[in-house]
Amino acid sequence: MTRSRCRRRRAAVLLAAVLVPVLPSVSAADAPEPGEVLVPGIVGAGRAEYPMDTPDQVLPPVRPEGEVPTPTPVPGGEVDELVEYLPRSAVGAACTATAGPHQRRVERLLRLPVDGRQSAADCEAIRAFQQREKIKPANGYAGPVTWSRAELLAARKDPNAAGRCPVMTYAVACVDLDRELMWVQKGRQVTYAVVNIRSGRPGYRTRTGWHSVYWRNKDHWSSIYDTPMPYAQFFDGGQAFHGVYGQIATPTGSRGCVNLSYAHARKLWDVLRQDDHVYVWGSRPEA
Repeated sequence: MTRSRCRRRRAAVLLAAVLVPVLPSVSAADAPEPGEVLVPGIVGAGRAEYPMDTPDQVLPPVRPEGEVPTPTPVPGGEVDELVEYLPRSAVGAACTATAGPHQRRVERLLRLPVDGRQSAADCEAIRAFQQREKIKPANGYAGPVTWSRAELLAARKDPNAAGRCPVMTYAVACVDLDRELMWVQKGRQVTYAVVNIRSGRPGYRTRTGWHSVYWRNKDHWSSIYDTPMPYAQFFDGGQAFHGVYGQIATPTGSRGCVNLSYAHARKLWDVLRQDDHVYVWGSRPEA
């Protein structure tokens, strides 16, 4: 094989590796039936596929000198429904006997016996929680939307109760990948209330440790996937806080960025400033 053909073949392999999505694994106890994927549990609600997100980039984004940015389109309306993702076989079930990918986490948060198995009592308790929080369908399936909502409610009073985010005299954007939550604190005062996020999936993990906001662009557009990144605030290479259109809690994560809802990203834009500190820890749970 000639050197040029080797180079072409190697480039093709690398391109294929970038384009093939990496999905999180599930444990044998919690996995849906083979071949099943999680889909929105309400027919016609949301999207069966997950919103595309910008990949991490090796180099910081740049804009040609003199270029005028194109304003990011504003969505027609905020997402006002929480639609759970579940296997197609469970769509329409009144109270599913199937253990969801976040079964143990939801059991812990709802103070149920933590065994990872879906009992009739578990299903009724999870279903009652879903009804209170207006999660559809309310059928007891412990999916990503139910888990993220339960984590948010548990953290609202004191998101840093475990002391994982360093308490400093200056503002720190705290990103908890274990719970898929973020907030901003200055000293012990929370200046930006805790919200749900979507961080990097396997192969595109959001990098942990200390970072700082080094570049902000309210109307940023990813040139790689031709995708809007409203209210983008970059803190490490191509990884940034930015808004997305649609639900944050989905079966898969982002490609490295910290995704927020459009409304939350817009509010965070007014809270953080250039050079503000960001602290990231933990690891996004694999469903």
